[in-house]
Amino acid sequence: MIQIVENKKISFTISSLLVVISLFLIATIGLKPNIDFTGGTLMEINFSQQRPPVDELQQTLSNIGHSNAVIQPIDTNGYIIKTIFIKEDEHQLILSTIRDSFQTGEVINDDGFQGIVAEGINGQEVVLNSTSKKNTSIIKTDGNYIEEIRIETIGPAISTYLRERAWQAALLVIVAIILFIAYAFRKVSRPIKSWKFGVTAIVALVHDIVITMGVFVLLGKYAGVEVGIPFIVALLTILGYSVNDTIVVFDRIREKIIKRGADNFAETVNIGVNETFVRSINTSFTTLLVLFGLFFYGGESIKYFALALIIGISFGTYSSIFLASPLLVVWETYKKK
Repeated sequence: MIQIVENKKISFTISSLLVVISLFLIATIGLKPNIDFTGGTLMEINFSQQRPPVDELQQTLSNIGHSNAVIQPIDTNGYIIKTIFIKEDEHQLILSTIRDSFQTGEVINDDGFQGIVAEGINGQEVVLNSTSKKNTSIIKTDGNYIEEIRIETIGPAISTYLRERAWQAALLVIVAIILFIAYAFRKVSRPIKSWKFGVTAIVALVHDIVITMGVFVLLGKYAGVEVGIPFIVALLTILGYSVNDTIVVFDRIREKIIKRGADNFAETVNIGVNETFVRSINTSFTTLLVLFGLFFYGGESIKYFALALIIGISFGTYSSIFLASPLLVVWETYKKK
């Protein structure tokens, strides 16, 4: 049997160092927000045939200085491209570069006219890169034509709204977790109150979230990784997954308290944690296998979303076993004093 409770000082020291370092990084450097929070320019384009892979489009934009552009697939053949605020000349550069890289097909007439034609709004044909200005009949060859559907600006007011909603969602989740655990453990009042299980679970959740944010501060500083709405979704997912693992451990501890009594609380907690140890590791391992697959093969758009989940779930499993349960013992010991 692993003496998890007896060796709690080791896990407490590791967790404290990681949390303090993460808080220091968050306070001094901070996360690097993308245009979901800072505002920027949004372009929607559509391909008449098959759209190129996200990675290829991302590389094309990187070649002209927009490596941090956010690309989101929509419908069957469309993309939404989000960048920092750009002027009209930059907008035209992006559009022409995409067309030069991915658009195929040309138009020819009897006067020797040659150029590119795309289907515009309401089915009207728009001639691009033409070598003639004569109004003559156009013969369009087969090809993959690119149409810009819209371009608009994402203002800072929307960004502030998103930040506020993100904090509100996180606070609501925390309150709901405490209330749920307090209700679920209402039959356990000795040696500690049921609501204390909920508060302890929240401490573990804060531990997981803060460390995940600390890692992304470093990634933003040294790798240019930006955080946006997918990162907030990942944090909320970590909240749900981590508390689920913690509740499973706490539920086994509750069963042991009912069977063994509350006389030797530390030993009861240690037995309960050991009985769920293998289950917690196996469940997290199978989840992490999928997330690593998404990280390495899922494409640029979800790469760091998967990485945030990998970090959060890994530390969530650790905190459920080595932090949350020993904290119950510390709380119970402190109450006796």
